[in-house]
Amino acid sequence: MPKKVKQGVVVSNKMDKTIVVEVMEHKMHDKYKKRMISTKNYKARDFENVAQEGDVVSIIENRPLSGQIRWVLDKVVEAKK
Repeated sequence: MPKKVKQGVVVSNKMDKTIVVEVMEHKMHDKYKKRMISTKNYKARDFENVAQEGDVVSIIENRPLSGQIRWVLDKVVEAKK
């Protein structure tokens, strides 16, 4: 089974070697058939502390590294300007 890959914006990098990534997804409402935007925050491991707040990053699914961390930073897609 392939690992899931998500792309989002770094909301926080205040923790050591950990970032919080906000991922936006478009979902269809079951009854009204309208597209809705849902956001979710994922905690991801950033081993080299590369990502900064506002960067667009790609995260990849991983085994549980701690109580809440199940994602790892794949790459920084676009740095904050």
